[in-house]
Amino acid sequence: MSELHLWLRHETRTTERRTPIVPSDARRLVESGVALTVERSPQRVFPIEAYEEAGCRVAGTGSWVSAPPDAVVVGLKELPDEPGELRHRHIFFGHAYKGQPGAAALLRRFLAGGGALLDLEYLVDEDGRRLAAFGYWAGYLGAALAVLQHRGALRAPLRPTSKRELDAELAGGGAELKALVVGALGRSGRGARDALAVAGTEPTCWDLAETRDLDRKALLEHELMVNTVLTTRPIPPFLTDKDLDEPGRRLRTLCDVTCDVGSPWNVLPIYDATTRWEQPARRLREDPVLDLIAIDNLPSLLPREASTDFSAALVALLPDFGAGGAWGRCLERFREASRELGSEEGELRDV
Repeated sequence: MSELHLWLRHETRTTERRTPIVPSDARRLVESGVALTVERSPQRVFPIEAYEEAGCRVAGTGSWVSAPPDAVVVGLKELPDEPGELRHRHIFFGHAYKGQPGAAALLRRFLAGGGALLDLEYLVDEDGRRLAAFGYWAGYLGAALAVLQHRGALRAPLRPTSKRELDAELAGGGAELKALVVGALGRSGRGARDALAVAGTEPTCWDLAETRDLDRKALLEHELMVNTVLTTRPIPPFLTDKDLDEPGRRLRTLCDVTCDVGSPWNVLPIYDATTRWEQPARRLREDPVLDLIAIDNLPSLLPREASTDFSAALVALLPDFGAGGAWGRCLERFREASRELGSEEGELRDV
């Protein structure tokens, strides 16, 4: 088997400071015989010098487009719009298998170039459990921002911080809230519960049993809600526009950690676009007030902590890249989605 060559790319989104591989884990990969090239990045939370000291090769920002054909490009968030043909194997969160906006266009680029998407969302064990995820920190930050917004203390634009500084804000005062965490038993739900505990709130916790026959009246009696449920099949929505207009609604602040906007499986089809760091909350109703937070890269607000946890999980899996198992399942999901797209467009292809 040829040497595995990983190419850690710069993230084009200006608010993205995380990295899927931190310097200490990069050193482990290099010492195990993996070739690791790291692009320079003006915003990555870890400086390029730390990767150089770990034995990594250094490349220019965005140079993955001309990387050797056998290089595996590793990132987190969306690719730039060019090139139109993607010839490498890419590891990142592609969000391309559930009909999201831009999903078909991304898959077409891989089909045109002969490359492949190894979507981190589908890097799972035999039971379908994700093996590398930012879920805990997404839930933690989602709940934290919701609390601060509810208190009128959320400052915009958002800026990356540390957990110590964030916890100091959360513990800084405010009455206990009647809060609800949906998906409370998962990674994100656990993170949300921990943040609410720091804020002095013990939330109501709903998971599969409670959402199977969801009590919307009970949901609307909470002041704050954090949704952490990621669906893989169509289910009835948790909230609709009609629910938001119910008399007596106590719900004032909603954070949708999942941000499945645009998907037909979205459990909160009450908004049509995510919110941004520049304006993290959007008002959905004025009387009574209902504010929404729906930021799709929440863990980047704690970039060092989130990257360190994620990298530890991912790097443990990379030595087995190309050997079937979880990576094989990940690749097969890409092939399945590509076949579905080709069938829909009358262009069946062997991928």
